[in-house]
Amino acid sequence: MASNPGRRAALVDAGVEVLAREGARGLTFRAVDAEAGVPVGTASNYFTDRADLLRQIDTRLHVRLAPDPDVVAGLMTRPKDRSLVTAFMHDLMARATRDRTGYLALMELRLEATRRPELLASYTRSVRGDLEEAMEFHRAAGLPGGDESVAVLYLAMLGLLLEHLTLPGVLEGVLPGVDVPDGLVERIVATVLPEGEGSPEDRHQEARDRPAGQG
Repeated sequence: MASNPGRRAALVDAGVEVLAREGARGLTFRAVDAEAGVPVGTASNYFTDRADLLRQIDTRLHVRLAPDPDVVAGLMTRPKDRSLVTAFMHDLMARATRDRTGYLALMELRLEATRRPELLASYTRSVRGDLEEAMEFHRAAGLPGGDESVAVLYLAMLGLLLEHLTLPGVLEGVLPGVDVPDGLVERIVATVLPEGEGSPEDRHQEARDRPAGQG
C-alpha cells in the first residue's frame, strides 16, 4: 500500500469532488484517478477498497469543515450570551457555504451509510461524536442554554443547511422580510434561546443572589 501522504490527501480530496458531483455510485477508483489527474490505478494503491476510501473521505471532511481555531478564539473574547451563539451559527453556515462541495459530500456519505452497514456504524459514531463535542464545548464555554438547546440548534441548522445548499429556492420568501440564510440563522437562535436566557453562570449567580426562601 503506497504511503505518500501528499498524494493520499490529493486523492481523498479528489474523492470528495467526485462524491459531491456524481454521488456514491460514481465514486470509483478510476473516477478519483481522473479527478486527481494521476495515472489509472493510482487510487487502488492507496485504498484497500471503496469502503476504505469512504472512511478516509469522512475523516478528511472533518478537517475541511472544522472551525478555524483563530476564529473561535476571537469569538470567545465576546460576552457569553445569545449573540455569541448566533455568531457561532453564522460561522457554521459560512464554512458550509464556502466548502459547499465538502458539505454535499457529507450528505452523500449519509445516504451511502444507509446502504452499507460497515459505513453506517463508523459514520454514526463520527456524527454522534461531533454532536457530543458541540455539547461539551457549549457547557465548557458557559454559553446560554444546555444540551437540549444544542441538540435543537443542531437539528434546525442541519435542516437549514440541507435546504440552502441543495434547494435554496424552497426558503426564499418563506418568512417575508427575513434574509436567507443569515436572517433564518438569527430566527433559529432566537427561537431556541429566547431573549433573556443567560449563561449557566448567570443563572447560578441569580440563584445565589436570590433571598433565602424565594424559588
